[in-house]
Amino acid sequence: MTLSALEMRHLDEDGYLILERFLDAGLLARLRACIEELFREEGERAGHEFKLEPGCRRLANLVNKDEVFREVILLPRLLEYVRHVLGRHIKLSSLHARSADPHGIRGQPLHADMSAIADEHGPWVCNTLWMLDDFTAENGALRVVPGSHRFRRLPADSLADPLADHPDQVLLTGPAGSVVVLNAHAWHAGTANRADRPRTAMHAFYCRRDKPQQQYQKRLLSSQVQESLSPALRDLLALDDPLNDQLSSEAGVRSGVLK
Repeated sequence: MTLSALEMRHLDEDGYLILERFLDAGLLARLRACIEELFREEGERAGHEFKLEPGCRRLANLVNKDEVFREVILLPRLLEYVRHVLGRHIKLSSLHARSADPHGIRGQPLHADMSAIADEHGPWVCNTLWMLDDFTAENGALRVVPGSHRFRRLPADSLADPLADHPDQVLLTGPAGSVVVLNAHAWHAGTANRADRPRTAMHAFYCRRDKPQQQYQKRLLSSQVQESLSPALRDLLALDDPLNDQLSSEAGVRSGVLK
């Protein structure tokens, strides 16, 4: 598979691309069922490996929790889009789920993931948002400022109120099973879910090999899971990469999470 000229233009100029109905019905159902079961099992501790967020349910360290997650992060079709943004040398940075509670009153402030600014080599963070429910204007869809991945500054340093609507923002909506590929330097935020049902997404977050992972997989994955992984997955998770170990040490990663 190769990206079309239109897909490349959207990623290069706008900083995002919506892949409608990227997931088949079977895989979508497996992801939904597994995530809901984890929410039930983990209860109030859900997401504790990364962070808790008022008004949302979160899950973290998903690679460690089911085979279906280890399957989807390695989908060749997905990785081709990620590599268009970041270049050939990538690794998984983290794998989370986020479910916006119904009847929300506020969304997230505009931000870039990891407060990252593109460097002299270009972009180094790329997020993929998997719509496990329909994303609508009412239920907490992602808002993005097109082209902001080229600003080389953060919204917190540029806007009087990053929580406020931005005049250039667009809402990314789509049917369940769609995936958004996002240059994560772009200014973006989840909006308030004003509907009467939760709105759930999974976030498979990738970075360049020369940057630290948001979640240091080698520390967080159980020995049993690590021993079960294929060479391709071990490489994507940077488990045998001395540079990744060095980067995590230099970043001061202690709990396995880079804040």
